[in-house]
Amino acid sequence: MKILLENVNTSSTSGPNHFGNKLKKYMEKLEHKFVLSNPDIRLCFIESQYPKNEVPMVQRLDGIYFNKKFDFEKQNSNILKTYENSKGVIFQTEFNKRLTFQYFGYHDNHTVIRNGADLELISTIKPLQNNVLDSYERVWCSASSWRPHKRLNENIKYFLENSSEKDCFVIAGEVNNKISHPRIYYAGNLGISTLMSLYKRADFFVHLAWLDHCPNVVVDARACGCKIICSSSGGTKEIAGKDAIVIAEPEWDLSPTDLYNPPRIERWLETKARQEAYSSIDMVDVAGEYSNFLEKVYENN
Repeated sequence: MKILLENVNTSSTSGPNHFGNKLKKYMEKLEHKFVLSNPDIRLCFIESQYPKNEVPMVQRLDGIYFNKKFDFEKQNSNILKTYENSKGVIFQTEFNKRLTFQYFGYHDNHTVIRNGADLELISTIKPLQNNVLDSYERVWCSASSWRPHKRLNENIKYFLENSSEKDCFVIAGEVNNKISHPRIYYAGNLGISTLMSLYKRADFFVHLAWLDHCPNVVVDARACGCKIICSSSGGTKEIAGKDAIVIAEPEWDLSPTDLYNPPRIERWLETKARQEAYSSIDMVDVAGEYSNFLEKVYENN
């Protein structure tokens, strides 16, 4: 099948684009072709600039806007047009699906396919060698674009309250207001391979973000062998793995909220990961699910 991959920048390593690169690689292994013209079907990430088109379109949604401090209806307007004109919709998580149905209404042809990790690439990467890390028994890490709802301070708080003096915490990504501590190290922005090597060296990956959807950093860290520590809010718990530490938070009612003013986690109450967290995160399996859904949409068009 000839696929036009829309709204994906294959030269970028941001979340959706990083996943787009992985998906392209593994769908090509299934003998699909990615083209710029005369496609059989369009796979659009988030929103299309040409929502009405003779070529059938499948929308991959990684979240919609609901921050009441912004005009979220305007922010969502073209995403909604794409949604309404799509022959099928792929949600990243059950959380993502529930949220979208709440704001956009039900879509009669949809599926949930969670993000996957490039295990082939990961197998070629060695754990990070670093003399400073060698002086510790256990390494914790986090990585994100540190917007307020990613809750870096909560990650740090959890580490400081649950680690020993023989543990250190490595934080990847640009951090403006750094909390100084002798066992906390700031690595700045890292390339994909270096991030993977850090994950393979680490014991824990902390991601206490509020209302996150399906973070690729969690999938990759889990695939590299990290034990995931995450919040029960949002969709992260669906990809965290059956041995994850999931910190319980009040259930969100899906109403518009001040996303960049997230609540603090007052107590570290653990709950169980969602059953979906036990499913495969291998891109071989994920690409197969995408392939099956796209083929069904094409055949039924």
